[in-house]
Amino acid sequence: MRVFRTTTAAGPLESVDLPTPEPTGREVLLKTLATGVCHSDVHLHDTHFDLGNGRKLPAGGPGMVLGHEIAGTVAAVGPDAVGVAVGDTCVAYPWIGCGECALCAAGDEHLCAAPAALGIQRPGGFADHVLVPDARYLLPAGELPPARACTCACSGLTAYSALRKVGALAGGDALVIVGAGGVGLNAIHLAPRLTGVLPVVVDVSAAGLEAASAAGARATVNAAAEDALQRLAAATGGGAAAAIDFVGSESSSALAQRALRKGGKLVIVGLFGGTFSMPLPMIPLLGRTIQGSYVGSLAEMRELMGLLRTGAIPAIPLHERRASADVAAAALDDLRQGSITGRVVLTF
Repeated sequence: MRVFRTTTAAGPLESVDLPTPEPTGREVLLKTLATGVCHSDVHLHDTHFDLGNGRKLPAGGPGMVLGHEIAGTVAAVGPDAVGVAVGDTCVAYPWIGCGECALCAAGDEHLCAAPAALGIQRPGGFADHVLVPDARYLLPAGELPPARACTCACSGLTAYSALRKVGALAGGDALVIVGAGGVGLNAIHLAPRLTGVLPVVVDVSAAGLEAASAAGARATVNAAAEDALQRLAAATGGGAAAAIDFVGSESSSALAQRALRKGGKLVIVGLFGGTFSMPLPMIPLLGRTIQGSYVGSLAEMRELMGLLRTGAIPAIPLHERRASADVAAAALDDLRQGSITGRVVLTF
């Protein structure tokens, strides 16, 4: 099989031919049809996450096969695999845990302290074949095109799980979404179904704000405007009941929490980097809830896939590119530069 591996930090990817694995036990071998390219891949390609104040969290490294948004056809199954057959088109749930800890037992494998995620700890979808450790991590794609189906594993799932943490909002409540990238655009489509309201969307990109409006945002605000906070106050009727930060930078989280009314909830999703600062007395005085949200559970992905298969949720803009090492590296660079609206998908 052919894989596209990392070499140096933010450097080129190398194309390497390796023996195609033969599944054993409960394993399943997928022949890759489509793999989404995610901002998390960029951080792993850069080999660190920015913790602010000059600190970095090491991540990634040379020899990695990135890509955790994977759709493919079942090419072979181990003797103990159940629930799938050769030829099935599936999406892989990549956020695999140890399977033994309390979090895994509760269905929260994505939060496991000893993860074995596809595209991170295990080889991922920047390859023409992917070995999945158990058929239970495969969900049927149905009639969804592979390029869209693969994005459910992270972009769609991350938006879905964050919105579920917000929950249903009361009439007159406002929801602010910060960031109109691939995850944010998915959240705009999903918000009416999960929260009951259309969101107010914030971004610094004119193209992103235009895409947000096209996706159904109630209003948009350019975060770079000097009066951005005042515009948010006007658009939310004096403050939002909830805000979701899909960027995760110092400036985006600061704007998101300042956009909240008393008793408001901030859900931080993005991993852009930096530090979060807020005077501690203001958290109880304002009755604020601040919560992190990292991708989502296997159960949530099943719910999301079921919802998408009904055809009720529109697709975000997808940019399909024929997979190669150079094309994958260029997609990572495009994301790094912020020049993508929607999602880049490598097709095989």
